[in-house]
Amino acid sequence: MRVLAAFLLLLLTSCSVAGGPTSDRTTVTFRLWDEQVAEAYEESFAAFAKQHGDIDVVVQLVPWADYWTKLPTDIAAGTAADIFWTNTSNYGLYADSGHLLPITDGQQSGWTRSVVDLYTRGGKLWGVPQLWDSIALFYNEELVTKAGVDPATLVWNPSGTGDTFLPAARRLTVDKAGKSADQPDFNPTAIARYGFNAALDSQAVGGNFVGSNGGTWQNGDTFDYADQPKTVAAIQYVVDLINKHHVAPSAADTNTNGDKTLQLFTQGRLALFQSGPYNLKNVQEGAKFAWGLAPLLTGPAGRVSVVHGVAAVASAKTPHRDATEKVLSWIGSADGTRPIAAGGFAFPGVVAAEPDFTAYWQKQGVDVRPFLNAAHGTTFPAPIGPRVQAGATAALPILQQVFLGRQPVPAGLRQAQNAANKAIAE
Repeated sequence: MRVLAAFLLLLLTSCSVAGGPTSDRTTVTFRLWDEQVAEAYEESFAAFAKQHGDIDVVVQLVPWADYWTKLPTDIAAGTAADIFWTNTSNYGLYADSGHLLPITDGQQSGWTRSVVDLYTRGGKLWGVPQLWDSIALFYNEELVTKAGVDPATLVWNPSGTGDTFLPAARRLTVDKAGKSADQPDFNPTAIARYGFNAALDSQAVGGNFVGSNGGTWQNGDTFDYADQPKTVAAIQYVVDLINKHHVAPSAADTNTNGDKTLQLFTQGRLALFQSGPYNLKNVQEGAKFAWGLAPLLTGPAGRVSVVHGVAAVASAKTPHRDATEKVLSWIGSADGTRPIAAGGFAFPGVVAAEPDFTAYWQKQGVDVRPFLNAAHGTTFPAPIGPRVQAGATAALPILQQVFLGRQPVPAGLRQAQNAANKAIAE
């Protein structure tokens, strides 16, 4: 998840939920990267302590910028936390190498199925779902109303047949002279407001277009996007939104600033912002205009959303296996994840706690059902595999050139895929 935090190393005697440990107490360490959610866990573990007075849970906060360099070092040294957050791009490496405990908790039927599937590998579940993201369409109410656009009914198609999205995006894109992109005298070099946030963002943008065109991104643990005509067509469509139709910001701005389109949306300079619940609070705090949520665009294969989830995994080297399993069971319960949901931080991995998240946002005047409907509809998996992160890193500079328009889409995807799969095989 995208909320970064400052590094905080807490002494075990000062940050345990139930006070300082004694000889008959067990301390379980819990590591994550999100400062806001860490506060929710403190509340959760305070409730846990009332039921398990002999177990202290210590929350360790490591910022995203350091998380994935510190984690492998700590795992190799045997000093990793008893329980720690992971994502789909990284857990496979540790599961395959025997560094994680499989999850056998009987509450699995109450967990978000798509996240359970993401963390199931080799016939075993390796993580307790903690939170998840699907994708929906944020929209600026005034701008879509003025342009006569209904964001809930938009259809895209790489062939152009029945495509209502591109015409809408062109009407919503306006230059500094007030001319929209569907007018012949529109100036694409002086754009004041963009229609849509097309960018090199596989979670919020690319994966959803690929999925809704019936394409794939991976085959097992390797990438296959260059081999799939429907995937190539979807990426071509997204790249054309930027470089041909000029309805989205230049990749020169978005390749190096993942928050650029969020900033444009909250400034009123972007009409449609496709993103996840991880940006709800950012939009709520930053937007000074009326906004809402609509379902994803409908493609040839229907509405298809990327679903990504964060899970809590247990170190196979924990010296406190029984206590660790009790903590895992707690954070796999509705009561254990309710503080995350009730604080409006994220959709919880436990289905029974979802209403708390929905209720929080209802009080803010926001209907988050488009996210729920997306997660429970047809979904597109987040990247998985023990070396998928290495592959994605190798492909990134090539894909950036594709989105800049400096590399043809088919050739660029082929080059990126070759580089990615080579890195995976190393």
